Amino acid sequence: MFSFFKRKNDTDLPGYLPIQTDIHSHILPGIDDGSPDIETSIKLVRGMHDLGIKKAVATPHIMGDMYRNTPATITTALEKLKIACKEAEIDIELSAAAEYMLDDYFMNILKSNSPLLTIYKNIILTEQSYAVETENLKEIAYEIMLGGYKPIMAHPERYSFYHKEYDNYFLLKEAGFLLQVNLLSLTGHYGKHVEKAAKFIVRENLADLVGTDMHHIGHLNILQKKEKLEILRHNLDGRTYNVLDNLVF
Repeated sequence: MFSFFKRKNDTDLPGYLPIQTDIHSHILPGIDDGSPDIETSIKLVRGMHDLGIKKAVATPHIMGDMYRNTPATITTALEKLKIACKEAEIDIELSAAAEYMLDDYFMNILKSNSPLLTIYKNIILTEQSYAVETENLKEIAYEIMLGGYKPIMAHPERYSFYHKEYDNYFLLKEAGFLLQVNLLSLTGHYGKHVEKAAKFIVRENLADLVGTDMHHIGHLNILQKKEKLEILRHNLDGRTYNVLDNLVF
């Protein structure tokens, strides 16, 4: 499990996000529904850096019916962004993994034993459709762990089919998923039901990680607002920090 503790550092400043490492973003240029081009990517990365982010893990979508990204397409986009950030003199550490939709395409990749793109060591980021819960989720989690990986469920608070019964979040944990809450969810950006679910997950100590899930300038603008930063500081209050070097399984 992740170690949660509050560190006295520059993230305690009122203009900074309460994390230094962002493990969920769509800042790579032109390969999914995130940044459309390198110019936008630079603006997003610079904004994240100004908010105190020192390391960002880009997680472009991999979906069978829409974004069939591969390690090659992701690495190419990452290297392009790294070069641009160096030229722009933005001092931030960038890496890339993926946000895997739990669909048939993903299961075929998993069963082929092709290496998956990881957030850290053996940890992968996964997601479900917003429309309907993935069937056989417990069995899929088992297959992922059998393959040597540990799955994170991205933004569980955004799946409306869980809102009527919050016990589902405990069941996700029991199935083997780490839970990652979006910072934007805690600000109310996705609506009151999502905000309420996000606060429940954090309050019940079910959240293992938080992330920006940054897609565009609009997301950045929200996170830059003083009142939104205060909301995040109030809700997290030292609970959840993405200190990946303190993993214990």
